[in-house]
Amino acid sequence: MHPHKSESWVDRIEETIIAVLLGFMTVITFANVVARYVFNHNILWALELTVFMFGWLVLLGASYAVKKNAHLGVDAVINMLSPKGRHVLAMISVTICILFTLLLLKGAWDYWSNFANLPQTTGRVFPTGFEDKFRPKGWYETNDIPHPAILGWMETVFNEGDEYEKLPRLVPYLVLPLSMGLLLWRFLQVARSIWTGGQDRMIASHEAEDELEEVREQLGKDD
Repeated sequence: MHPHKSESWVDRIEETIIAVLLGFMTVITFANVVARYVFNHNILWALELTVFMFGWLVLLGASYAVKKNAHLGVDAVINMLSPKGRHVLAMISVTICILFTLLLLKGAWDYWSNFANLPQTTGRVFPTGFEDKFRPKGWYETNDIPHPAILGWMETVFNEGDEYEKLPRLVPYLVLPLSMGLLLWRFLQVARSIWTGGQDRMIASHEAEDELEEVREQLGKDD
């Protein structure tokens, strides 16, 4: 299936964000090593920021891998089945993934929402609405990451005008509902593709083997 132009545009945004996160992680870690061993100084906020960026990288990368059908899996049983059998198993698998992601999305929202002065959802398992009363936690800050001046508007919106000394936690934790919502959307896209016959599985296994075989053949021709 060839991606539409809009999908390619979205691909570039996701790939750019992931590349930027990885690049900044590398630069910050290298700078901290140099500061520590060359100048005998420590960048206090470097470790905490790198941990948050790694979390963003992993969580956003998970949904991107679903879109690219890049998650690894074992297809020994799948390959033994008829096309109809593979279709049924694929639909069962993606349905389970969608239900599980819904649970993750609820938990992610409930964890992040109070940091943004928003209500958690009601319902023990799946959301049934939003709380009428809740305890806002917009004043919670990270441990070491300074609050950049460009985000000064957040003090009025989330902290009743009080000045933030450190970056509020709602910023790095935003990746939780964001990534789970994106992951749910990707699984819904996969479900539609499976339902319409565009694909018969959710994993990348034999496709990688085929690519390796093509590389071997190309190398053989070059020799």
